[in-house]
Amino acid sequence: MVVIGDRFKTSDTCAETGVYRFDGYLDGSTNPLPRAEEREIALSKGERFPPIRSAAKSCYWKLVRKA
Repeated sequence: MVVIGDRFKTSDTCAETGVYRFDGYLDGSTNPLPRAEEREIALSKGERFPPIRSAAKSCYWKLVRKA
């Protein structure tokens, strides 16, 4: 069961439809910051978590709201 605050990484399969917020890069770096439209995404169950395309980097995503 997925709960608010659970964290996922690029390429994981989404287990819960909802809104996810950028929560840091996998490599531990902090720059460059994602563009505003990349910081929060809506994802449906079964979709894959994307990278931050503007930075071409894998990242973590945190569930902030279930849909």
